[in-house]
Amino acid sequence: MKDLLILGAGTGGTMVANKLRKDLGPDWAITLVDRDDVHVYQPGLLFLPFGDYSVSDIVKPRRRFVPPGVDLVLGELDRVDLEAQAVSLVDGRRLTYDYMVLATGSRIVPGETEGLEGALGQGVADFYTLDGARKLAALLESFEGGRLLVHTAAMPIKCPVAPLEFAFLADAYLTRRGIRDKTELVYVTPLDGPFTKPKASAKLAEMFERRSILVEPDFSVESYDGENKLLKGYDGRELPYDLVATIPVHSGSQALQDSGLTDETGWVPTQKFTLQSKACERVFVIGDATDLPASKAGSVAHFQAEVLVPNLLAAIEGKPLKPVFDGHANCFIETGFGKAILIDFNYETEPLPGKFPLPGLGPFDLLSESYVNHWGKLGFKWAYWNLLLKGEELPIDHRMLMAGKRSS
Repeated sequence: MKDLLILGAGTGGTMVANKLRKDLGPDWAITLVDRDDVHVYQPGLLFLPFGDYSVSDIVKPRRRFVPPGVDLVLGELDRVDLEAQAVSLVDGRRLTYDYMVLATGSRIVPGETEGLEGALGQGVADFYTLDGARKLAALLESFEGGRLLVHTAAMPIKCPVAPLEFAFLADAYLTRRGIRDKTELVYVTPLDGPFTKPKASAKLAEMFERRSILVEPDFSVESYDGENKLLKGYDGRELPYDLVATIPVHSGSQALQDSGLTDETGWVPTQKFTLQSKACERVFVIGDATDLPASKAGSVAHFQAEVLVPNLLAAIEGKPLKPVFDGHANCFIETGFGKAILIDFNYETEPLPGKFPLPGLGPFDLLSESYVNHWGKLGFKWAYWNLLLKGEELPIDHRMLMAGKRSS
């Protein structure tokens, strides 16, 4: 019997477990490891503060999505020993493997920003954790106007469009409550504009301007002063606030970092096109855990799974790997008032206007607001729980295709 070990039962790990259980024979044991039996639909956390989703909509047991023939082990990771091909858990259990997939995701580390931990709950909350989203919902409900900051501490972050979406949804939420004219809404970013890709950034900046959402660019945060409600930058800028939706610094798995498997910021060095670990040929990496210059988003993990699985099977059979992952990301951006835009891009090509997925037909509009895009965003939740996690094939190519796109 040979052993495949998958560390992390989030989006990437669960998809890979389902796909490989179908492809690997009975002489392979597959073990999936995570700290708990709680699977959170991460895109849903964005909607929780505005009352659009309930917790039951976005939280389900991990076991529900683990196929027969895969052993789910619950326990906290301690160390990974590549030389011994073994993983230790905090409770003393030891798991060995022939091949391993690292799907350990990302985590927020508010302690990396001075004063942030003390400010949390005192007019400051995140929406990247279930607890944070609940606290932010309470803060928004009691908010009666003032200065609302949407602050990203540093890049990279999980789902880089989520802060943009929060700003748009906050604009709509405050409008519905009749207090938008009493609120100064400010988007605070370490980037030089709203987004990393120039054309999309210009489009989003224009949308922000139309909705009177101010942008504070190139802001490198030094500290939070919770007592005086100030966000301080290293360049001397001080931004007063009444409420902050914070996106703290992100990092990868602490256990992988302690095992010497990551770079200094916690991400696993990964072959850009094959998704094989740079440290070991028997290890592959998926999703947020990688150090790749691709978005840390669920769509990216989906496209990576379509490349990782055949490459892992090829490695097992001693065949060459196919360098075909192109950094493809496909993201709906909620823009409020029942509309959204869709962006589709990869390592080399930035978001372009057009139609998706059918050239000329859509039904989704690229780099343009539409009601259909909004319903596509909401409908993805059903596809996530019922198709994506279970490793079912979706009618979307893992490559970013130019068909249906306009270059200008």
